Amino acid sequence: QVQLGESGGGLVQAGGSLRLSCTTSGRTYNMGWFRQAPGKEREFVAAISRSGATTVYADSVKGRFTSSRDNAKNTVYLQMNSLKPEDTAVYYCAADWVGGPTGQYNYWGQGTQVTVSS
Repeated sequence: QVQLGESGGGLVQAGGSLRLSCTTSGRTYNMGWFRQAPGKEREFVAAISRSGATTVYADSVKGRFTSSRDNAKNTVYLQMNSLKPEDTAVYYCAADWVGGPTGQYNYWGQGTQVTVSS
């Protein structure tokens, strides 16, 4: 059973920064980040390949968010800078994409709340 544990969410003012972490059990996976705001569908945010050599970002976060990983710690990170109120959502990490970084994943974390105040 693969387990994912997220941390790092919280409340921040617009323009501020947060760093989310996601630790996985088991082997190294291709990883993704998604978010879901109240009343909206879950959307893709970012993804990073097993080696960390490839990253993909949604247009809405490109240039502001950065995904990285430390495979020795089985941990991936999402550094979020220049946060906007519209970034407010529950953020989920996901492991082991199926067919590509922006689509389906086999394993999901429990989510962490990010709230950006204006």
